[in-house]
Amino acid sequence: MQTGGFTQYIDVAQIALYGFWIFFAGLIWYLHREDKREGYPLDSDRTERSGGRVKVEGFPAVPSPKTFLLADGSSVQAPRADGADRRTIAATPLGNGEGAALQPTGNPMVDGVGPAAYAQRQDVPECMVDGSPMIVPMRTVSGWHINSRDPDPRGMTVVGCDGVAAGKVSDVWVDKAEPQIRYLEMQPADGGGAVLVPYGFIVYDAGRRLAKVNALTGAQFAQVPRTASSEQVTRLEEDRITGYYGGGTLYATPDRLGPVL
Repeated sequence: MQTGGFTQYIDVAQIALYGFWIFFAGLIWYLHREDKREGYPLDSDRTERSGGRVKVEGFPAVPSPKTFLLADGSSVQAPRADGADRRTIAATPLGNGEGAALQPTGNPMVDGVGPAAYAQRQDVPECMVDGSPMIVPMRTVSGWHINSRDPDPRGMTVVGCDGVAAGKVSDVWVDKAEPQIRYLEMQPADGGGAVLVPYGFIVYDAGRRLAKVNALTGAQFAQVPRTASSEQVTRLEEDRITGYYGGGTLYATPDRLGPVL
């Protein structure tokens, strides 16, 4: 008669190992489920027999809504029932297959097509801990200056990829959280409202006092989305502005649509 068969091949270390495996599998499941609070369920171009779009959730399914309290006292739920972006796309597919490339039907830089696309973020400014706007023109904050070793863009002429002057830089917009320039504020030559130029699209020619923007032609600065306020920029405005310049890298001139090689 054999006794102790169970304890002969099961010990504390093995039980701990199995327990860890179970815990780790549960952790992976939980984290994968939580990361679906934004962007899910995915929208598909395919439609169901009922006429609605096919919703892609995968496994595990999208979690139930959870309420998050924000620093300003407001709250937001994720996932959101109204979170789907249903804007009409001003473009038509070039093929019948799912995911086919899109051909713009209007001005893609204004319509937000391709590299000009932007998200429908909240139309409120990014804020500091004290509730003040994070990105502001330097004229509105004290104690800020441009290092003497760096070129001061104020007064420089902004030119497009075609060499045409669009206006002059009147101020710089700074990020108070990460001390750096985010935008140049340009006063257009035609006298229209101020235009923001994302700093990453600018190349200086300090000797000639030029701020070159290869993303746009001189004339295309007239259609850059404006800000509602002269002293702050909202999240939605930032995405629209940056999207416009990003779109120009492909759509500013017809030759940019051709093959590279």
